[in-house]
Amino acid sequence: MSASLVRATVWAVSKRKLQPTRAALTLTPSVVNKIKQLLKDKPEHVGVKVGVRTRGCNCLSYTLEYTKTKGDSDEEVIQDGVRVFIEKKAQLTLLGTEMDYVEDKLSSEFVFNNPNIKGTCSCGESFNI
Repeated sequence: MSASLVRATVWAVSKRKLQPTRAALTLTPSVVNKIKQLLKDKPEHVGVKVGVRTRGCNCLSYTLEYTKTKGDSDEEVIQDGVRVFIEKKAQLTLLGTEMDYVEDKLSSEFVFNNPNIKGTCSCGESFNI
């Protein structure tokens, strides 16, 4: 039986600059303002949590809820003083997504502009990736 020897060299890099990575979720100024406004009335909460649930025609739907703490496996996005936590199950589905808040004469809602969505259900509430 022959033994193989593998060598590895480790170099200490002291002045390496880390490149900032792109945030998992980008927040528009209108969603930042709306979340600040909502949290003003709930001082015990530190931010909002985005999740994903099975819904509609066997697809996925985003959920939003107030949160008091960051979960162990939550991804945290901090932008302009607003903290948004992303549940582990939703992290891959939200990569590259922009979260917006839109108001018109008849409705107001949080909108997720997700470039990864391949299609939506006819119910209009769910999507598939």
